[in-house]
Amino acid sequence: MRPSGRELDILRPVSIEPNVTKHAEGSCLIKMGDTHVICTATLEDRVPPFVKGSGLGWVTAEYGMLPRSTTSRMRREAATGKQGGRTVEIQRLIGRSLRAGVDRVALGERQITVDCDVIQADGGTRCASI
Repeated sequence: MRPSGRELDILRPVSIEPNVTKHAEGSCLIKMGDTHVICTATLEDRVPPFVKGSGLGWVTAEYGMLPRSTTSRMRREAATGKQGGRTVEIQRLIGRSLRAGVDRVALGERQITVDCDVIQADGGTRCASI
């Protein structure tokens, strides 16, 4: 039994609300139990230099947690002047996972940047972001 009372073999309830922001090409609010993440997607007519000229598109991700998304306030990484290793690795994981499911040839030389912002963390923030 988990501290929340949920049995070990029971998944968290999942809901996805699409189109939650006005300006992004795509967005959603995903809830997995008490973990809530806003994800937005931006499409740009550019790719990183190492992809340029290949005819392939690119998908990348940025990940962050709001200071009060956890039980005690965390400082924003921007306030410290650098991203932590955990954040960098999570961003890489999200990007790699999304690239595996995208037809980069069909995307052409364009980039999709997915921004994942954790607004409430209660475990599973990586999975919710992916």
